[in-house]
Amino acid sequence: MCSAIAVNAPVGVMDSGVGGLTVLKHLTRQLAHEHFIYYADSAYAPYGNQSAIKIQQRCFAIADLLIEQGAKALVVACNTATAAAISPLRDHYALPIIGMEPAVKPAAAASKTGIIGVLATTGTLQSAQFAALLEHYGHGVQVVTQACVGLVECIEQGQLDHAHTLSLLKTYCQPLIDAGADTIVLGCTHYPFVRAHIQHIVGPQVTLIDTGAAVAKRLQQILAEKNLLNPASDQVSNQAGYLSTADAQHASTSVKPLFLTSGSQQTQRVMQQLWQIL
Repeated sequence: MCSAIAVNAPVGVMDSGVGGLTVLKHLTRQLAHEHFIYYADSAYAPYGNQSAIKIQQRCFAIADLLIEQGAKALVVACNTATAAAISPLRDHYALPIIGMEPAVKPAAAASKTGIIGVLATTGTLQSAQFAALLEHYGHGVQVVTQACVGLVECIEQGQLDHAHTLSLLKTYCQPLIDAGADTIVLGCTHYPFVRAHIQHIVGPQVTLIDTGAAVAKRLQQILAEKNLLNPASDQVSNQAGYLSTADAQHASTSVKPLFLTSGSQQTQRVMQQLWQIL
């Protein structure tokens, strides 16, 4: 089936909102000749406090739309969506599907104190996928988890430097500091947008880890294995389209150079603002 897919077809990237832009940035750096369609399900964000069934329904709806636009692969650029929906998505669709997972393994390897912290959504921390990660890679280390309720909403609004956002970050980081964590996993794709604030709170001695770069390398590997890499001769740089449910369910389906924005002006403004931070 993969042989029938055009190598210059886009890669679909989906997230509950703008958080997956942190992954898209890595994708465009690692795969400079690929096309991307980014879908922000902002009207339904955050996913972290929704049921697995609801998240699966949204993921299937978005996957169908991206595949209709010719996507040759999908990246589920959301830890919560990956935990809830990656298995049924892979069972249902034949194309390559890449997911996210909190970087427990590299964090455990990097820690010198043997204490690692994980900042994530409630949905991610309560998932079977996260439990499996701890079972496989959590031996020999103490893992301190912290659900960051309300943080995604602040980032979705572009309130990165807002007093409330900073207060939440201090509240959520403090238990990890108190526990002696020297390595902290950013277990949600939204969190790298406030990475500088987190680093300031926890101090320079603490290492922060996210998985965007690893996902980009994994996508490149799978596309190469499937003979789906877009040849370097095709274009000089990426193209990416941006679609959002923040304003309308049926967004424009054109793919134009970074970025085609479909959604409310507020969503467009926030998206452009966050992209510049990366």
